[in-house]
Amino acid sequence: MNEHIHEKGAGRNNGMLLGLAVALVLAGVVAFYLLSDHATWLRWVAVVVGLVAGVAVFAASGSGHDFRQFAVDARNELRKVVWPSKNETWMTTAVVFVFAVVAGLFFWTLDLFLAWATRLLTGQGA
Repeated sequence: MNEHIHEKGAGRNNGMLLGLAVALVLAGVVAFYLLSDHATWLRWVAVVVGLVAGVAVFAASGSGHDFRQFAVDARNELRKVVWPSKNETWMTTAVVFVFAVVAGLFFWTLDLFLAWATRLLTGQGA
């Protein structure tokens, strides 16, 4: 992954931007409740404006830049993945189902045996 070197004062500025982003989102939510006497669409516009403003401020922060870089790197790594073919997927699914049935039968048989052994040792049952 890429390593970023931030300037000495960037940490404080980044914290302020993140705080402002959170405050803008919260302001949108608070506005939703303060505008309870107004139309519903207006209340939701306040929430959307708060979210958009918060996301915009977050994107301008160092953390926003890091997140964008992470998304780009993740997308590049995703392109490197070799996905199984349709036939391989069906075969793997069939193996899993067969194994689940075999394991279920094994544990059912083990449970019957242990119940029989418990009845035999305790003298319960007919």
